Amino acid sequence: MTDRRFLTAHLWAWLVLAGLALSSSVQAQVVTLAEPIPVADDLATTFEKGSRLENERNWAAALSVYEEALRKHPSRSDLQRRVAVTRAHYDVARRYGDESYTTALAGLSQPDAVAIYDEVLLKIQANYVQQPQWQQLVNCGLTNLEVALSEPAFLERNLSRIPGEQLGALQREIRQLAESRGVADRQQTLAHVESLGHTLDERYGLAMQAVVMEFASGAIGALDEYSGFLTGNQMDEVFSQIEGNFVGLGVELKTEPAGLLIVNVIPAGPAALGGLQRGDRIVGVDRKSTADTSGDTLADMLRGEEGSPVEVVAKNALGESRRLQLIRRRVEVPSVTDVKIVDRDNGIGYFKLGSFQKTTSRDVDAALWKLHDQGMRHLIIDLRGNPGGLLKASVDVADKFIMDGLIVATRGRSPREDADHRGQIAGTWRVPLVLLIDHDSASASEILAGAIRDHHRGTVVGEKSYGKGSVQGIFPLAGANVGVRLTTAKWITPSGQAISGAGVVPHITVQTVNRPVGGTSQLATADDAILNAGLQVARDQLAARSTP
Repeated sequence: MTDRRFLTAHLWAWLVLAGLALSSSVQAQVVTLAEPIPVADDLATTFEKGSRLENERNWAAALSVYEEALRKHPSRSDLQRRVAVTRAHYDVARRYGDESYTTALAGLSQPDAVAIYDEVLLKIQANYVQQPQWQQLVNCGLTNLEVALSEPAFLERNLSRIPGEQLGALQREIRQLAESRGVADRQQTLAHVESLGHTLDERYGLAMQAVVMEFASGAIGALDEYSGFLTGNQMDEVFSQIEGNFVGLGVELKTEPAGLLIVNVIPAGPAALGGLQRGDRIVGVDRKSTADTSGDTLADMLRGEEGSPVEVVAKNALGESRRLQLIRRRVEVPSVTDVKIVDRDNGIGYFKLGSFQKTTSRDVDAALWKLHDQGMRHLIIDLRGNPGGLLKASVDVADKFIMDGLIVATRGRSPREDADHRGQIAGTWRVPLVLLIDHDSASASEILAGAIRDHHRGTVVGEKSYGKGSVQGIFPLAGANVGVRLTTAKWITPSGQAISGAGVVPHITVQTVNRPVGGTSQLATADDAILNAGLQVARDQLAARSTP
């Protein structure tokens, strides 16, 4: 299994969860090849839908609803609060459903937990892109703890024997205790949370370790939407994605209320060999189903030791169920797929670039030479659905097409985060380019698209991209098998713009109704408006060059 919600880099890792784009002298165009999807900007509907999902304890779906609304209304404090609370529920439930976290927590002593919290605060103080607001970190940790006291998994593990009236007293007293004094620096923050943990342990029997770890998770979650606390399993998956291989079934999943939607199946992996297809939904794993288990927990259950069996229940698009016995094994994840000449008369080559990992530069080289040998005269690179990945990989790919000059600059609070990444003339491909992007093109894919556009090196076609303009580091913590993902810098396009949240605006905007599942293209089909627009751009440019 692979979950592409986040990616990283080398050991404590530079990762781009990037952002945005550009200014250019090229006049943007809009080509409407299908009617746009109407967007209902109805906050009442948003809150109604979100509340229903919260009541169902479907925290992932509720969080998605609120975050989408917040992107449209970033100043709404009520939406900000719903996002914070729902994310806390999602994080607590996910951590306590993750065996790697509960095992780590069980092995912690009180001094160990305090040391981990201190290390989290030190990482924030030394590396976070902005000066930390210590009181805010405490407040968000408090929110995490309050939320945890309403989550069945947390209560079962930490307070299973507490009488109901005592639990109510604990819930009422926590905020009074936490707000009894303010904090102004790291030392005061650490001392305050340590004292609170001791008090709750003595009065209510709530393990200090559990309290302190909620404040650690809340502190990271308070920073921004891309920073977060990582369990051991989550760190393993992050590094597996960067390496381009992992132990699992070979599927890319999206969590939905109806089950785990399969948005991609890796050829020759266990899932593919078992007959699972893109568009199927996994609704059960090892006799647990979506009726009694969250989608994230089911996704975690797909992981396991290489060679171990797993039972999967899947439904196809017609609702037909089948039960499969699959064997987990190591799967190589290609970052480049669908390498082919899509228009032989004009020599238009194509490949899909699905992510940026350690193997991406090598994979792109292999694709380019394959297409060159087949007579490529123009190239389309498909970045739709690309969630990003390694900063270095995106720079290396851009450098294959940009002669020289700035590709991307990173700027952080610490001077060591400041770097200018420039192209080199040697080994540059001069083939004319078209890049395809959509709303799900994010992070490192936006660095590539922004650099190509700012250098006038190619034509960008499709939808405005997601808009991530930040760099994250992955920091394993010394005291346990846990870590943090921390925003350390912002990135800036060659034209000098830090436009996080704005997205890369294509030269030619194509408004479409039906997106392929997972952003994966359906080559040369009539309903793939973005690809067909890209093909037309390439043909027009080839015709213009051949005209005397």
